Amino acid sequence: MKLSNNFSLKELTASQTAERKGIDNTPSAEHQENLKSLCTNVLQPIRDHFSRVVTISSGYRSPELCVAIGSKTTSQHAKGEAADFEIFGVSNKELADWIHYNTQYDQLILEYWKESDPNSGWVHCSYSQGKNRRQYLRAYKDEGKTKYEPIV
Repeated sequence: MKLSNNFSLKELTASQTAERKGIDNTPSAEHQENLKSLCTNVLQPIRDHFSRVVTISSGYRSPELCVAIGSKTTSQHAKGEAADFEIFGVSNKELADWIHYNTQYDQLILEYWKESDPNSGWVHCSYSQGKNRRQYLRAYKDEGKTKYEPIV
């Protein structure tokens, strides 16, 4: 099933953990609509602008999959509203900045990016139909705990 020109339901639901553990990671019709909105409003514009493959490392996560990987079942991933991704050959900071200035989004997190290594980390972005907060954050580790700070 196509979610947009360059994104499929299969790639937004793929999970090695789900496969390995026999977890059904099939989104509901509502979650599929959320994934379409995410693709239409965030992922496809990125693909169109950079003309490069957007590699999704995590999209939809069923509640059971969330538990299996230590994520919260209330995560936007579990609603079909979020994806983690990169574009190989494009700095994750450049990618996140482009998203911030050129798309509507709910939460945009530059995860574990280090200025000394432009390819470090990844980008998390969510889209929530009609209630986008436009929070742009950086996630980093401090004494073993994940912390978040706003990017202005």
